[in-house]
Amino acid sequence: CQVQGKDPQTTTITQEMDNEENEEEERFEDIPDAAMPIDLPPCELSRLFEIREVIEGAMNSPIRRERLAVALQSENYIPQLIEIFHVCEDLENTEDLHMLFDIFKSIFMLNKNAIFEIMFTEDYIFEVLGILEYDPSLSEPAGHRQFIRDRAQFKECIPFTTPTLLDKIHQTYRVQYIQDIVSPTPSVFEDNMLSTLSSFIFLNKADIVSMLQEDEIFLTKLFQQLQDENLDIARRIDLACLLREFCNFSNTLQEQGRTPFLSSLANKRLFPTLEFLLAIDVEEIWSVAADILSFATDTNPSLVRDFMVQEATSHDEDALLVNIVIERVVNHPGCNAEGTLFQLLRTLIDPENMHRSLNRLEKSEFLQFFYKNAMHRLTEPIILATHGTECLKYVSRTENSSLVANVLDVLSFAVENHTYHVKNYILSKEILQKVLLLMNPRYSFLALNALKFFRKIVGLKDEFYNRYIIKFDLMSFVIDAFVKNGLKHNMMNSAVLELLEFIKSEDIKTLIKYVCEKHITKLLTVEQCSTFKALRTKFEQQLERETTKKDTMAGPKNFDSANNRFRRDARDLDENEENYFNDEDPSDMNKPLYNSPLVVQNKVLDTKPPPNKVINNEKVMTTPLEKVITPTDKVITSINSNLDKVITTPLDKVMSSSLPALDKVISASSPLVDYADDSDEEDEPPLNKRQKVSSTVT
Repeated sequence: CQVQGKDPQTTTITQEMDNEENEEEERFEDIPDAAMPIDLPPCELSRLFEIREVIEGAMNSPIRRERLAVALQSENYIPQLIEIFHVCEDLENTEDLHMLFDIFKSIFMLNKNAIFEIMFTEDYIFEVLGILEYDPSLSEPAGHRQFIRDRAQFKECIPFTTPTLLDKIHQTYRVQYIQDIVSPTPSVFEDNMLSTLSSFIFLNKADIVSMLQEDEIFLTKLFQQLQDENLDIARRIDLACLLREFCNFSNTLQEQGRTPFLSSLANKRLFPTLEFLLAIDVEEIWSVAADILSFATDTNPSLVRDFMVQEATSHDEDALLVNIVIERVVNHPGCNAEGTLFQLLRTLIDPENMHRSLNRLEKSEFLQFFYKNAMHRLTEPIILATHGTECLKYVSRTENSSLVANVLDVLSFAVENHTYHVKNYILSKEILQKVLLLMNPRYSFLALNALKFFRKIVGLKDEFYNRYIIKFDLMSFVIDAFVKNGLKHNMMNSAVLELLEFIKSEDIKTLIKYVCEKHITKLLTVEQCSTFKALRTKFEQQLERETTKKDTMAGPKNFDSANNRFRRDARDLDENEENYFNDEDPSDMNKPLYNSPLVVQNKVLDTKPPPNKVINNEKVMTTPLEKVITPTDKVITSINSNLDKVITTPLDKVMSSSLPALDKVISASSPLVDYADDSDEEDEPPLNKRQKVSSTVT
């Protein structure tokens, strides 16, 4: 303080006064927001700026937003703001109109259903649209009201018997327009700001569906007029669009509610009506019918399959619903509904959504029906693309090549998910050969689709397919296409390499042998790739194993088929033991045991004479018993340890060469203490070599 030239006492007093002021501010800040009600200014034109500041200031706190919503409802504030809007628009007061836009934008962000109920009534919704036209960021007001009144025309194809239903439809359309066109796109941090508005629309659609579903008169008239052959095209298009919109609204229902809704439509002859619409040669009509059928298939595919199967008992093949669908995509390639119809077919033949009950197997029943009545029609584009003089001209058109590609995708899906039916069809109709014809360079835009289909079949690792490929040399189409492709690093090159790498890594022996025996020469011309050399190495190893197996099976050795390992015979002898017995010197038989070298496991064990000990006037060997018995045990153990080896020496030779050694073993096993009066051995007759072997074995 002295440095600053101030009085220390004055500074202290000043700090104390500041502390008192801070304490009062802290006490004011401690008051919760909930305890501070929102006081809205009087709703007057002159106070619009103040109103905007209060409303925008309350948006930063969730509690104050709740208070603001309550105040807007209790003071009937929204109708008063709409009155001010009329005044400002009559005066062409652009500045105040911009402030009203900001005020209503903040009110939308409150995300309160009670406020939406007020703004979206028939009395106020057009005024709300008018306020939202005056966006400050626009140079001119947007014409929302003009679009709703003049350009958006409501077509009442069939009069509604309930006035409430008509009001609900109008309200839903206008609110949907506000959400999609007028309301600002929420940022990443405001995804849930207008969630209540979405829920408002969702619940409105659910109410509309419920009301229409309960209106029996409306549904009966709708389906009767759709099947009327004398109805003009424009009227039929309007009715079909009405039915499609009705089905789209039903997506707002919960899953357990959509199935009864579809069943009620089916009872009104929905599927015969769709057959009739699909057969009309007006693309706009059957495209709408395709959308409706796709909705039915996604909602309950079993219901659609049941109708198709039952229909086969009373209709010709050409009149079946599934064949009408296929005829549309085959004869009208490139149409707007092509993708929808192919996705519909995939859903129908998908086993994952087929039910299985005690009474019937839906998968077996429907697939049998499909492959018998419809599959040959679906594969017709492949035949047109690969046979006949006009085949190249057919696939040169973009829409036709796209059609063939879509058919191949459906076939690939069938190969992956079906077993017996698709296999029988492909092999009996030679579909695989026809598809691989597309590997020709002139079909370069379809070659990858054909290779993808072939890769799906190889990926199954089904020996039935593999033998079929080998029998007709179908891999040659792929190899030739790869060779003609050259050293181009494109998708074709990579796809063929991946196929061969898969065959090698999965060790598909039949295909490895087939490729290496017939096509390896062509493949090895591509030196930059190591896959082919590795494939040949794999094949050589396979041949070597097969040769070894044949030699083994031809010999006298026993083969344990349970674990694929050789098992030696119990009577087989080690080579060292054979040499030992063959090299035995008969003169060594008369020498003491400890003076004889014993050959055991290629080691010479030389024992020295131990010192003797006198007990009861008798000389007794003091060598430990273990040392004396060990060499003999080692010989016996060595013989036993080699029992697993394969016999390579005739039994007579082994027995004859083993007799001297066995005599030695017997002599080594004699008692260590010999008493004078012990004459047991002298009383026994001498044993010949055969008898000694027999007794030892015993």
